[in-house]
Amino acid sequence: MAQVLEFKLPDLGEGLTEAEIVRWLVEVGDVVAIDQPVVEVETAKAMVEVPCPYGGVVTARFGEEGTELPVGAPLLTVAVGAPEGPVSSSSGPDSESSGGSGNVLVGYGTGAPAARRRRIRPDRLDRAEAGAPVSRAPVADAPVVEAPAVNVLVAETSVSEGPVPVVSPLVRRLARQHDIDLRRLAGSGPEGLILRADVDRAIRTAEETAAATARAAQAPVQAPAAAVAAAPSGVAAVRDAERIPLRGVRGAVADKLSRSRTEIPDATCWVDADATELMAVRAAMNAATGPSAGPKVSVLALLARICTAALARFPELNSTVDTEAREIVRLSGVHLGFAAQTERGLVVPVVRDAHTRNAESIGAEIARLTELARTGKLSPAQLTGGTFTLNNYGVFGVDGSTPIINHPEAAMLGVGRIMPKPWVHQGELAVRQVVQLSLTFDHRVCDGGTAGGFLRYVADCVEQPAVLLRTL
Repeated sequence: MAQVLEFKLPDLGEGLTEAEIVRWLVEVGDVVAIDQPVVEVETAKAMVEVPCPYGGVVTARFGEEGTELPVGAPLLTVAVGAPEGPVSSSSGPDSESSGGSGNVLVGYGTGAPAARRRRIRPDRLDRAEAGAPVSRAPVADAPVVEAPAVNVLVAETSVSEGPVPVVSPLVRRLARQHDIDLRRLAGSGPEGLILRADVDRAIRTAEETAAATARAAQAPVQAPAAAVAAAPSGVAAVRDAERIPLRGVRGAVADKLSRSRTEIPDATCWVDADATELMAVRAAMNAATGPSAGPKVSVLALLARICTAALARFPELNSTVDTEAREIVRLSGVHLGFAAQTERGLVVPVVRDAHTRNAESIGAEIARLTELARTGKLSPAQLTGGTFTLNNYGVFGVDGSTPIINHPEAAMLGVGRIMPKPWVHQGELAVRQVVQLSLTFDHRVCDGGTAGGFLRYVADCVEQPAVLLRTL
């Protein structure tokens, strides 16, 4: 006798309350092993694969790709138990029939080998299965394996007050925020279930109606013929405008930047520096050969090492502000974030304990995290906990910027492009490799003297790398 267990979207940590389904990794009828990844979701922090703590046969999936689900919402159901005949290719004490691992957080699996997928047609499972699965269609070209009758565990479904079929608390909250009466909506989900897409459409309709009403109220009673002819196209232009939901990484970035500008009284100072000697040192380091030669060192890694040395001299900038306690919290370790532009948007991976690393170690970690960012495999933990951020916007071909501080940090160093420019060197006009450095800082943690001292020290290390050697 098998038992159907429901697996819900787990708490992914870091205060995340929802995730969007990006890609299902299993089909209905697949045999899954304990802790096998079953779905790829996108949170406000990263793209992660979610493992299922149960082993058995997938009997239902809840949510199409692109659907946003709150933590605790059902993801899928799994028939657990020994079927009539072999349905699992795993062996040993961690076989599917042994139940579940109890682990639901990403990265905390038991390491059980993934089972070879075989499918059981859902229509062969006992009719006592319950729920509203998204996909229950049988797989015509897959081998059919008989499955036993199953006992169904029916999850408690949250519904709003009144006869309104709504499961997601996220949908109810969204409707309340925009004064949408759910009782007036016709759900497009199974059995009339109201989905987020239904609420989004109602919001757009309400906004368009309000805009049209406002325009009508402002229009003169008798408009010229040209204006009358132009009015429909203007309305159509508003209605045809593309609307892009602020969710996932883009939404998280928007929230954090807005909060930074709202809470942090930031100021920016900048200086041009002659980076010719720094580039020469890098070239010499990377030209080294033999057994003692390490991996190539990037300019970003050298600048990161300079930052850690500067923060040791000016620890005020490696801090955060506790607004409730009205205290400046000065942090002992440097967890250095660096801005990385990806196809999914701007992310800031964090090099842990950067103050304990040399340039080579920092460079290797930056390269590793950059590759994870490029492939969308950064975990939430790798994107949080930074104490200072390095932003190399020079890769976009620009000289300067006034970046927004990565809340709740207190400062960010911006680096423009390094390019040949006329420069007075040793009393002579020469062509040198020049870079603009900018420091945006929280004026609550320090005054301009401290910020200027930090930036000047960084510039001195760029112009004369031997300055850094004296402090090691």
